[in-house]
Amino acid sequence: MTSITRRRAERLAVCLLVGLWATSGAALELALPLGARETVTQVSPQGSYDLPIGAWTETAGVPVASLEGEVRRKAWRISGAGITTGQVLGPLREQLMSDRYDIIFECSARSCGGFDFRFDTEVLRAPNMYVDLSDYRFLSAKSSDATEALSLLISRDGDAIFVQLIEVGPPGRPEAEVSLTRTVTGSGGVIEQLERAGHVVLADLDFASGSASLGEGPIQSLDDVVAYLTTNPTRQITFVGHTDATGSLEANIALSRRRAEAAMAYVTSRGVAQSQVAADGVGFLSPRATNLTAEGREANRRVEAVLISVE
Repeated sequence: MTSITRRRAERLAVCLLVGLWATSGAALELALPLGARETVTQVSPQGSYDLPIGAWTETAGVPVASLEGEVRRKAWRISGAGITTGQVLGPLREQLMSDRYDIIFECSARSCGGFDFRFDTEVLRAPNMYVDLSDYRFLSAKSSDATEALSLLISRDGDAIFVQLIEVGPPGRPEAEVSLTRTVTGSGGVIEQLERAGHVVLADLDFASGSASLGEGPIQSLDDVVAYLTTNPTRQITFVGHTDATGSLEANIALSRRRAEAAMAYVTSRGVAQSQVAADGVGFLSPRATNLTAEGREANRRVEAVLISVE
């Protein structure tokens, strides 16, 4: 078994190494959630990287493709994201697949090999990158023309999520272009985060500056909350509103409370008992991103659901 795994790694390495010096195409484009902040960039013009291509096993360790070329290592910190590692990786995977990349290997903590995979895999040093051994995701991929390869490692430290990107390719290729976008939690993700962390940002509630209006149409995160509270009549949630730092604290606390009350009204109008929900607001006292940028202020205008049940 060991020799088969090693041969697999060697074949992939040769395939990629042949193409690494070919002419590279357009820059890789990735979108990270609002509030992401780059923590480190390292570039090795003539470097090497052991790209994991399979899960850790006791007999073979982590199978890798040993690659050479210009190696770029980057990491980002997403403060108070209110989303899971899987919800961060999912959109990135879709972006890679639509941008000429083929997925080689993907795993989560236990299926990767847990502790052993983590410590057999290259990880940037803290405080630039952290890995929770029970909650991390890994993905390796190569470009369809075999000129570039990369890995993504996503984990968390408390409420913060960390993203590590390691790329290998020809020198002088375009830099990866990273943009920030609002991440919408999909069906089921809201409740997973709520029960795991005790709170969740309802990221598909979009408030304009100074507004408490939810807008028209169904809202997936609140519909998930409705289904959850309806099937769990002993559970209770408090909606907590937040604002950016524009204006006085008194005015922002009042605005944030109205935002939370709008969320509460939505779920009670759909059959949730009044005794299961409450609403409050803290104004700009608990930001999830800097108020010095338009993107950060948008991220701070939000409502969180806090699970207050104790059993």
